Amino acid sequence: MGRVPAIQERRSRQRRGRPLSGHGATVLLAASALLVAGCGSVQPRPDGGEPVQADIAQTEIPEQLLLDVGIGVFDPGELSEEQTEEEGVHSEIREAEGRFIAVHLRRTMQPTGYWGAVRVIPTDTEAVDLYVQGEILRSDGEVLAVRVSAHDATGRQWLEREYEAAVEPDAYLDGVKGRRDAFQDLYNTIANDLVERRRELDADEVLEIRRVAKLRFASSVAPDPFADYLQSSGDGGLQAVRLPAENDPMMGRVLQIRQREYMLIDTLSAYYDNFYDDMWGSYEDWRVHRIKELENQRELGRKSLNRTLLGAAAIVGAIALEVAGVGGSTAGLRNLMILGGAVALKSGYDLGQQAKIHSDAIRELGESFQADVTPMLVEVEGQTMKLTGSAEAQYREWRKLLQQIYLTETGLVGLDPDQPDDDEASAPPPAQPPRIQLER
Repeated sequence: MGRVPAIQERRSRQRRGRPLSGHGATVLLAASALLVAGCGSVQPRPDGGEPVQADIAQTEIPEQLLLDVGIGVFDPGELSEEQTEEEGVHSEIREAEGRFIAVHLRRTMQPTGYWGAVRVIPTDTEAVDLYVQGEILRSDGEVLAVRVSAHDATGRQWLEREYEAAVEPDAYLDGVKGRRDAFQDLYNTIANDLVERRRELDADEVLEIRRVAKLRFASSVAPDPFADYLQSSGDGGLQAVRLPAENDPMMGRVLQIRQREYMLIDTLSAYYDNFYDDMWGSYEDWRVHRIKELENQRELGRKSLNRTLLGAAAIVGAIALEVAGVGGSTAGLRNLMILGGAVALKSGYDLGQQAKIHSDAIRELGESFQADVTPMLVEVEGQTMKLTGSAEAQYREWRKLLQQIYLTETGLVGLDPDQPDDDEASAPPPAQPPRIQLER
């Protein structure tokens, strides 16, 4: 497992009180423990190393050697009841995190200079050269663990690895919206691993990936004309066995359709970016309060024991002193216990409420994301088609239209498969670029 070094947490200092003797010392010690429980104390974690810097290309890479990357929305994974309780998450938060992580990884990779277009996409597509996907294993504000895999258009596996990082609350103070996350070391490590894999390829291998990607897209849109351009390689991948002519009219139309695919993906990617920007503040606050809750639970020694229970115990203890009829000398102690219990009670309640407020905000953002994906009107060859539903649904609907568009443009609808193709002179003229509009 790729392990990103955790940041060293600082130990809280506790003041010592004057020693007491007898019954008062015993009870006051218990009350003092309750008051200390009301203040956050952080247990030390393993020493962290130097921050991981993103690998930036030192020279400009020729455009023909830049691979286009598609990053799928991360799988939120299955949440058990134990995880829901321990990590303080629910399915809506995990789904929102799946979008957030994908967008932030894109924003980490794009500025490095090693890649062409880096896009967040709803699902795998033949329109990209390299596809990256992931699954969230754990995310509670203190620890982020993900499983990431990547493969290129030829089927070559680039990456299959788990990444984990742990941070302290101070890490959130260094965050920069849209640029630096508290777990930036983890994102930089993933990006650097992909760059390292890219460096292992020579120019011919990169060009082969791009050729295969183009032919895969062509065969997905028009299986019959392009079925025999690719064949399985010995390692289970794909390789190009022939190439269309440079001025092949069918390939020209396929490439126009691929440009339309990019336009739609870019439109959907804008929705993911807007969601990411809207989520940043609430997500940061939610994670900060979650990590504080975890610290408090760790300080108390048992995850099931929290400040609220200890606060209640202090108040009950004070009442017990009163019922026992202990002398007036303990009146101050009873008041101290009640005060300490109330502070702990309120502190625990406040933390829980603050975390709930931010988790509710994230839940609402996730629910509104589906509603915010505006239906799109796609005009092709004078016909207007409406794409509706979620980003994922609109993309699936669009994919179904691609082959129909190709057949319409080439005039192959209703033709006898055995009938020879028309020559280039009689081929229909290239279609006009589509117009994609958002319905208001």
